[in-house]
Amino acid sequence: MATWVLSECGLKPLAPIFPKPRTGFVVSNNSKIQFLGTNKGVKDLKLQFQPKSFDFKEKTKWGLNVSTPLRVDSIQQEPEQEQEQELPQFDPGSPPPFTLADIRAAIPKHCWVKDSWKSMSYVLRDVVIVLGLAAAAAYLNNWIVWPLYWAAQGTMFWALFVLGHDCGHGSFSSDPKLNSVVGHLLHSSILVPYHGWRISHRTHHQHHGHVENDESWHPLTEKIFKSLDNMTRSLRFTSPFPLLAYPVYLWARSPGKTGSHFNPNSDLFVPNEKKDVITSTACWFAMVGVLVGLGFAMGPIKLLMLYGIPYIINVMWLDLVTYLHHHGHEDKLPWYRGKEWSYLRGGLTTLDHDYGWINNIHHDIGTHVVHHLFPQIPHYHLVEATKAARPVFGDYYKEPKKSAPLPLHLIGEFIRSLKKDHYVSDTGDVVYYQTDPKISGSAKSE
Repeated sequence: MATWVLSECGLKPLAPIFPKPRTGFVVSNNSKIQFLGTNKGVKDLKLQFQPKSFDFKEKTKWGLNVSTPLRVDSIQQEPEQEQEQELPQFDPGSPPPFTLADIRAAIPKHCWVKDSWKSMSYVLRDVVIVLGLAAAAAYLNNWIVWPLYWAAQGTMFWALFVLGHDCGHGSFSSDPKLNSVVGHLLHSSILVPYHGWRISHRTHHQHHGHVENDESWHPLTEKIFKSLDNMTRSLRFTSPFPLLAYPVYLWARSPGKTGSHFNPNSDLFVPNEKKDVITSTACWFAMVGVLVGLGFAMGPIKLLMLYGIPYIINVMWLDLVTYLHHHGHEDKLPWYRGKEWSYLRGGLTTLDHDYGWINNIHHDIGTHVVHHLFPQIPHYHLVEATKAARPVFGDYYKEPKKSAPLPLHLIGEFIRSLKKDHYVSDTGDVVYYQTDPKISGSAKSE
């Protein structure tokens, strides 16, 4: 009888005399239904019939209606939170708890092996693509095709530069003669003096992170920064002009430094390097002669479209990538002087970046931290070597942001860095970039 009543009738809420949270019902061992908070059973309660039909399955909830707080904090939670707040922040300028030997030991031995045939296969691949793109663009000669050609060919010129860069480091091959021949051919084809640049780039690696002794994209001191004329300051900190700096750097180096990559008597070089510099300068001028001859043969406009504009795109790639290797991170990175500087500490301030589809095209040069510490590792082992060394680096490694197929996000990082990374203090052994309020935000001249 009780079962029929419960299935056919609605049950109104119990009177508020029942104390909370002890509401609901239980079934005792003798199968008699009793309500919590009272000694009455179902038969003792007065049920009121509802005139409308009642859906037992949908409207009846036979459960304990127990009120509970939304959150119960552990007794130990508050002390733990206080303890977390007391943890010191990581200081990227502090001496690392590991050595260069620790990183070297973590990298698999085969990552150090240089395969000349494999390196030459990349050269063959890139040269075939460069010639194929030029032939296709000249044949189609369409204004829809030309912009695509410039972007693609400029990127391939940059890929050639990276392979020549590997020759300069000796990571291309164990044969110095092969490195020199291939390096001259690749770099001269895109108007880079191979030995002149190779030597200055070696200086950059040997002194990276040192305010005065670094060579490429090193910070200006406050004194040098304030001595710059308005035009120079604007060109250095207003986009896109810094992306066109490389040819100027080859001829005149950076502000505060003198010399030229073409002059064998420059203070960039020691006396026994003069013959190498003369050879590279001669190859550079020979390439200029070839381009002049092509200009007469096909016309200057055609030469500009086939070679000139891709060359400019290549320069922009070169400046963007090399700048972002050492600038633009959301956290301030240290620069060192005196005894605070070491090869390891300087190398750890460089950055890795993800370039999406471009990673393979420009031979993983964005995997730069391990390359800076161990430039003799071939480019085709850099990704694996970085994964192996990552646990050793710990917080000293800045994880790169995942890129879309095209790394357009890096343009934003470049522009933001130009607005805030202007100079470092004239004094101090560990220093960070500062912003000039006169040009911050818009990077305009005074």
